[in-house]
Amino acid sequence: MAKGSGVIAVNRKAYHDYHIQESFEAGIVLKGSEIKSIRAGKVNLSDAYARPENGELWLHNCHIASYDAASYNTHEPIRPRKLLLHRKEIDILASKVMQKSLTLVPLKLYIKHGVAKVELGVAKGKKVYDKRETIARRDAEREIERALKYRRR
Repeated sequence: MAKGSGVIAVNRKAYHDYHIQESFEAGIVLKGSEIKSIRAGKVNLSDAYARPENGELWLHNCHIASYDAASYNTHEPIRPRKLLLHRKEIDILASKVMQKSLTLVPLKLYIKHGVAKVELGVAKGKKVYDKRETIARRDAEREIERALKYRRR
């Protein structure tokens, strides 16, 4: 990775609560104090979602903490932020959201070539039994790995 780039925040809750069907990369419109706070890693994506409004895509409930060294004119931690995508991509995502029980959730927030980007996932909500099945499968895989590791010694 280039200097000053990398993943800042990952929405682990999204992978637990949703089946991710596909993902898109979007730019995000930020204020100066917001990008500084993002570079400091003070971001929470756990309750965030994206929604198309008037031909634009907006990110809601993304918490970016206030930057301590900013002046009196700092940003609100939770505010709608405009996402930057091509018109065709916005139309595709808007049509998918109109389908039954699909939503747009941010999966990752990262810096790419000095610019903040959000990876959006087109997601369908998991049922409770799907979540239990995922946890059981993960535990079984862990036990298999432990047994193989122990056996190799």
